[in-house]
Amino acid sequence: MDFGRTTAFMTRIWDDEIIPALTDYIRIPNKSPMFDPDWAANGHMEKAVAMFAGWAEKKLAALPGSRLEVVRLPGRTPLIFIEVPGASANAGATVLMYGHLDKQPEMTGWDADHGPWEPVIKGDKLYGRGGADDGYAMFASLAALLALKEQGIGHARCVIVIEASEESGSPDLPAYIDHLQDRIGAVDLVVCLDSGCGNYEQLWLTTSLRGMVVGNLTVRVLTEGVHSGAASGIVPSSFRILRALLSRIEAEATGRMTLPELFVDIPPDRQRQARDAAAILGEEVWRQLPFAGATRPMVDDRAEMILEKTWRPQLAVTGLEGYPLPKNGGNVLLPYSTAKLSLRLPPTADARKARAAVKAALEADPPYGAQVEFEVPRGENGWNAPALAPWLEAALDKASRNAFGKPVAFQGEGGSIPFMAMLGAKFPGTQFVVTGLLGPHSNAHGPNEFLHIPTARKLSAAIATILADHAAQA
Repeated sequence: MDFGRTTAFMTRIWDDEIIPALTDYIRIPNKSPMFDPDWAANGHMEKAVAMFAGWAEKKLAALPGSRLEVVRLPGRTPLIFIEVPGASANAGATVLMYGHLDKQPEMTGWDADHGPWEPVIKGDKLYGRGGADDGYAMFASLAALLALKEQGIGHARCVIVIEASEESGSPDLPAYIDHLQDRIGAVDLVVCLDSGCGNYEQLWLTTSLRGMVVGNLTVRVLTEGVHSGAASGIVPSSFRILRALLSRIEAEATGRMTLPELFVDIPPDRQRQARDAAAILGEEVWRQLPFAGATRPMVDDRAEMILEKTWRPQLAVTGLEGYPLPKNGGNVLLPYSTAKLSLRLPPTADARKARAAVKAALEADPPYGAQVEFEVPRGENGWNAPALAPWLEAALDKASRNAFGKPVAFQGEGGSIPFMAMLGAKFPGTQFVVTGLLGPHSNAHGPNEFLHIPTARKLSAAIATILADHAAQA
């Protein structure tokens, strides 16, 4: 491969075609079904699917024999399925490339000149919801294949799957994978572009993803609100009970989870990679986060910070119900408190056992006999990557050095991609390239989310290099 030509190709296609397409995509408020239950009637998801499919079909004209289908199963979000025939000594192998096009909700706190549905380019950054998480994945995947085509370089058969429910935990994806299993075939390499990077200076391979248990904890003490002067001192506060229940699973002084079912032994290689990543990133491990005032990290050691966010369980309360805004809060003892709990699990923890343990701990023997329910539909297992094949380890490092001028780096991610655990179970011999654009300050799911354009170009070129090296594995 002439990497100079690849770099020029990526600059051209990103600047002339992909950035304009993502700009249009950001304007579509196609929130994931969890956040827009009326997604089908509202039509935003359909608009995004049509936009993606239209762009891809034009590009596939340059890849003979390719085909695209928008697959629709009853009652489920649609899925874009693209097949590109192989053209190499390893043409019979299959590469599965994955991304999603559904988005997180708006979130508050955007800068005055930014907004979730209004794309803004400032310097090297494209701001707006969904560009980096994960709208770019299909475009980058096709760009990599087109770059190979331009130079006459072969690749294995490629299947591109773009789903529309990932931000809801991918509830629709298993049905589609089962439905398309024969067309997908046996997969020996997965390329997932829905992850993060420790910096924008090299290629980062994601080695693990946390699982999760998400549910609503409700404490009810009254059938209706009553004057606080008449009830306080007799009726217990639902908030105080909620706070006490959370202390059963989390030590509030340290943030450390307490249930043994939530912990695993951290593999030695992952501990070593955490130390290596901490050495590369330095204080950026924690300075990339928008700490307020004098707030400081929960631990001091940078390698431990990485392990805390990737291999140890953590609890976040991500929503509250039952409370008016402070300006509307009258002297009323409120009847109930509901907290949405997002519990991140270590990559190899059993989500089913963790879910059962948390539910039992929260609901048992409630204080004052209050009505307590932890409604948690399901848990999602995490994922720990298999050992890299020698060819892939070499290919990753070559791709990083060509595209970025630095060696590949490795890190676990604190988030979840349910598809990875699913694929790992279905294809135990598969190799994985899980990476992405979500680097320092990119703020996926939060305000001022952005896509770092130079890294997007380089990442696309790196993927092209990896596909070329995979094709040589006859």
